Amino acid sequence: MAEAYPRSDSSSASSSDNEEDWLNKPGDEDDDEQEEVTVVSLFDDKVFPDAPSMLAYCKDKFGFDFLAVRDRLRLDFHGCVRLINFIRRSVKQGAALPKEITAEHLSDDELLIPVLGDDALIFCLDDLPEPEAGAGAGTESAKGKEVHEGSEGPVVDELLQKNVQLQAELEQLAKQFTNYRLAVEQTLDKRWGVDEDENGGGGSGDQAESSKSAPPPSAEKKPQKDESTYYFESYDHNDIHETMIKDAVRTDAYRDFIYGNKHLFAGKTVLDIGCGTGILSMFCARAGAARVYAVDNSAILDRARENVIRNGLDSVITCVRGRIEDVVLPPNLQVDIIVSEWMGYCLLYEAMLPSVLFARDRYLKPDGLLVPSHTSMWVAPVSDPDYVAENVDWWRDVYGFDMRAMQAGIYTDARMTVMPPESICGDAYPFRMLDLHTVKVEDLTFEDAWQTTLSSNKAAAAAEGAGGVLDGFLVWFDCFFAESRDEVVETRLTAKEWAAAGRERVAFTTGPYGTATHWRQGLYLIDKGKKSREIEVVPGKKLEGQIRYAIPENHARGLNIRLTWGVEGGEKQAQTWLLH
Repeated sequence: MAEAYPRSDSSSASSSDNEEDWLNKPGDEDDDEQEEVTVVSLFDDKVFPDAPSMLAYCKDKFGFDFLAVRDRLRLDFHGCVRLINFIRRSVKQGAALPKEITAEHLSDDELLIPVLGDDALIFCLDDLPEPEAGAGAGTESAKGKEVHEGSEGPVVDELLQKNVQLQAELEQLAKQFTNYRLAVEQTLDKRWGVDEDENGGGGSGDQAESSKSAPPPSAEKKPQKDESTYYFESYDHNDIHETMIKDAVRTDAYRDFIYGNKHLFAGKTVLDIGCGTGILSMFCARAGAARVYAVDNSAILDRARENVIRNGLDSVITCVRGRIEDVVLPPNLQVDIIVSEWMGYCLLYEAMLPSVLFARDRYLKPDGLLVPSHTSMWVAPVSDPDYVAENVDWWRDVYGFDMRAMQAGIYTDARMTVMPPESICGDAYPFRMLDLHTVKVEDLTFEDAWQTTLSSNKAAAAAEGAGGVLDGFLVWFDCFFAESRDEVVETRLTAKEWAAAGRERVAFTTGPYGTATHWRQGLYLIDKGKKSREIEVVPGKKLEGQIRYAIPENHARGLNIRLTWGVEGGEKQAQTWLLH
């Protein structure tokens, strides 16, 4: 899933060290009004409108006094979360609760991950009655006071000292609790779009430090606001996901790599960025992954979570709503594999790759694997008079009317289409290879040289019986799935050539020589105006130039592609096309 733009069929548009922020608020975050909270019983499926009535039910029917255990162990907010998940996990596994729950039972950090998705009880903890005066630390204070009033000596001094120590600990816990809740509120506000203008919004926010040194969200500088909220909303709907999943070239490649390399996934921790419907996460879980964190900032995550539960994979897959730059994953989390379908039109349209690289630098183990691992980018010359006649010249005579006004933008906007191989009139050139394990964000804006040797033009010959002229350029990408960081992908190898050179290698192309994909190809038509010099397609003639990828100033999710071209050693022409 590419994270930043809807992929339409239009020719001019394309596709901390903090505690865990698993607390997705019940209901649809986009609703203006909060849905009614339903609190599920700790011991069965009965639901209640609030936490106190649920806890009273558990005490009466099952003899378990949650508040008494909380007070006896002097549990803070995090401790209560651990207690809730300890009980739910025991019930889910059919294990009997110990006769007396101790702090040792709650020491496992896994208990910070909710057993029950969207557990409303966790959100209601702050609404529960305060500890009774005689419970926990208060009991020690009362005893100290009683002894102080009735006796003297070392015992009194020891109890008074302990009382002071306990009071200090309580104050520290209260401070931590307040800071944590503030951090959670700020993170959730980013997700729900609350007070974005006032608080600085929810932008991508480059963070150079790892989770081991990053301050809590409450102390971080607010990231720059991302103006393309509508992009995430575009992925709320089923049609775009249906299109992507039905793209067999795309989906089969991920499935074949994951299922064909179960030894890489068995027992491992996986991070799925832009998980969409959860299909890639479920592939990983079925391949034996021990834990999968599925992250997406679209409301589609609610359906992904339901998909996970329906397929019995909720014990492995944890769905998290939010931008990967903003969500808080388990403390010190290091994953073995990052899987993501981040590719956009012409590869870099949609600007999702920087988010994947952020996650790579923050969460991936030093020897961890990115799936896919490499991508290459290709350009080739095009000559297709039939295409030009049907899509450009056609507007000059529409049922007898001159409608050339409709040609506006036809030479400035990239056209996403599937071109026949016959339209290619020269060698395809691989102008850039990205090794996703090492590439940096600054490498994604560039200007590279390209060259080609023209060849016979089948499309022009069929249409005119001649060689024809250069009509434009076609850009596409290939995608590679290496099994380790040590596997080399040569820049000039096509996906087909690389896959054929190794046993069960997985790779695919979006170019004209392979099965069409939902990415199609980017067609850049030359504006043959007064300043343009036509180039005849003559076999053996060499062309050269530069190709530049840049981000528009007013559109962080868009892409400008500029090409220069000309006969080898001769004067060059230039033109820029937009993907927006």
